[in-house]
Amino acid sequence: EVPHSQERERQRLVEQQEKYFKQVLDHFNYNSLGNGTYDQRYLITDQSWKKGNGPIFFYTGNEGDIWEFARNTGFITELAAVQGALVIFAEHRYYGKSLPFGKDSFNIPEVGLLTVEQALADYAVMITELKEELGAQKCPVIVFGGSYGGMLSVYMRIRYPNIVTGALAASAPILSTAGLGDSRQFFQDVTADFEKFKPACRDAVQGAFQKLNTLAQQKDYRGIQSAFSLCKTPSTPKDIHQLMGLLRNAFTMMAMLDYPYSTHFMGSMPAFPVKVACETMLNGTDLMSALRDTVGIVYNSTGQLTCYDLYSLYVECADPTGCGLGFDSYAWDYQACTEIEMCYESNNVTDMFPPMAFTEQQREQYCSKRWGVVPRPGWLKTQYWGDDLATASNIIFSNGDLDPWANGGIRKSLSPSLIAINIPEGAHHLDLRESNPNDPESVIMARKEESEIIARWVKAAMKESS
Repeated sequence: EVPHSQERERQRLVEQQEKYFKQVLDHFNYNSLGNGTYDQRYLITDQSWKKGNGPIFFYTGNEGDIWEFARNTGFITELAAVQGALVIFAEHRYYGKSLPFGKDSFNIPEVGLLTVEQALADYAVMITELKEELGAQKCPVIVFGGSYGGMLSVYMRIRYPNIVTGALAASAPILSTAGLGDSRQFFQDVTADFEKFKPACRDAVQGAFQKLNTLAQQKDYRGIQSAFSLCKTPSTPKDIHQLMGLLRNAFTMMAMLDYPYSTHFMGSMPAFPVKVACETMLNGTDLMSALRDTVGIVYNSTGQLTCYDLYSLYVECADPTGCGLGFDSYAWDYQACTEIEMCYESNNVTDMFPPMAFTEQQREQYCSKRWGVVPRPGWLKTQYWGDDLATASNIIFSNGDLDPWANGGIRKSLSPSLIAINIPEGAHHLDLRESNPNDPESVIMARKEESEIIARWVKAAMKESS
């Protein structure tokens, strides 16, 4: 099977042309940079397009290199083949190669043009101009996105309903990132994934963290170094905090990426990583080395690391679920310091992780020190409606029950055109991935429902415009 799907994958990526779009730097202030522009990257595939009258499927790029999303969002291309659509994957400003000020993009104040509003305006302008160029004025646009990209798809439909006919928002935590809901929920849901596999798994992880905590309190830094194969002996509470964050993050990744086959998305994962993690955790000789081997599934998938470097494998930032690495981590950290609220915390009671608080005060201190900004809690809710979505329309909210982000999103349909689709065996936006022989029935059904709804939206829009 593998060679065949790799071949298909290669074919699909060959069809995608990488292009650049002259984009306005600042959509909302005519003075600040005059008519300054930057080159925004996008990928386009017209292989299946019924020229001039098939729909346009537009992926609202999120926090990373656009190729990474294109490679892991095969559903759109499969759907385009059936519905005769043009496919565009647009890269989000400040990520990948779409750096408005090159390597100076993360200086202050240059980083200030990184906002959700500017990113949405980028997409609106790009869609409008490309439609013109391609003679596609009559073609309805459906936006797709996963995770933060799914949030952007929702916001595009709300903010630019004149440009976007409908949105498929997969695993979009639009409530929790607007500060709605319980700050303990996220790590509680990560824990639930492991507990569902085996309650003993949760107990083992919890026990391992308690042991680590005891060693930390005794300042047994050598013991901690040898237990976790760290490259350097930790020497401060800050190092221990970093270790706790690194360990917790591995479980977050495995819960999110708990797919029924191995994947290369945000790292390399085996099939069913939660199951693999629990088996590793429960087969260890002692809890601490079992914990080390379990997080190795994430940090040492090749098995080539001889020791773990605390500060290069994981970056602590204003998103307690992790910011990734490299330039992309700066951009996401800045967004987590401004519009996107993620004050999630673990406590070792409602979850299996060490007590790690992340309060609004801590966020404010960190963000003003790191970026010179003061977060404005409540703005996302004001700007993009929070849970007051009743007047919106044509949005599908899909969520997988295995995804710790799911309960931060919309789980119940709000109207006949605001449709929630829940996928019992789905992890983080599994429905956006290309079809695979190991797909559970629930995701096959979800994709079928999504494609029927999208076909209806497109048909209705074509009728209106004719």
